[in-house]
Amino acid sequence: MDRDLQKTFHAVRVLVFDLDGTLIDSALDLALAVAATLEFMKRPPISHDLIYSYVGNGAPTLIRKVLGPGATEEDCQRGLEHFLSYYREHMLDNTVTYPGVREGLADLAHLPMAVLTNKPVNPSVAICDHFGLSHYFFQNYGGNSFHTKKPDPHGIQTLIAEASAIAPRPITPAETIMIGDTDTDVLTARNSGAHSIGCTFGLKPHSLADAPPDHLADTPADWLQILGINQKH
Repeated sequence: MDRDLQKTFHAVRVLVFDLDGTLIDSALDLALAVAATLEFMKRPPISHDLIYSYVGNGAPTLIRKVLGPGATEEDCQRGLEHFLSYYREHMLDNTVTYPGVREGLADLAHLPMAVLTNKPVNPSVAICDHFGLSHYFFQNYGGNSFHTKKPDPHGIQTLIAEASAIAPRPITPAETIMIGDTDTDVLTARNSGAHSIGCTFGLKPHSLADAPPDHLADTPADWLQILGINQKH
């Protein structure tokens, strides 16, 4: 990473990770699930790049966008049910962890870490279980875990409170970092008073221009450099 650091983190006590585009490369499986849904709904196909531009705000929003403004509520509900059913069956066909994620998490394991994604919670947990990542996280919350989704700060505020409950002293938002690949993740951090690291290797790195993070990471190894932690792997 050759960018100048904008801020220095003096007291990092909690790390909160997005999932898609941050820990896992799930782009193709998401695109194929959308393609299957469009075929089921008898809609014309759309490009994978356009699908990727819609990812990040949860499955209901994704399906509403791909079906277009003419879709009724009934259409969106039928499409969402098909998408979720198809994705549950095929979410691990092509999905992989990004290179360096496992090593990065291992080197950060002395810090409390959690997942906060807008993906439904059951697939999020199942994917982390499949790749052997779940033991790194004290919690894994999805887009249906609360009454709101990112960028609403409720999820990250809940995680800070849960981490504080098992810490020697309360953890503040200023001691918390949200790591993700989209403007949604950065805004989640901002809305809660936390710091942010934007991953340029994810699904929507271009969106980081709309909400610049405190730091940019070109690889998971950069998380360690930004945090001032020596790489062991």
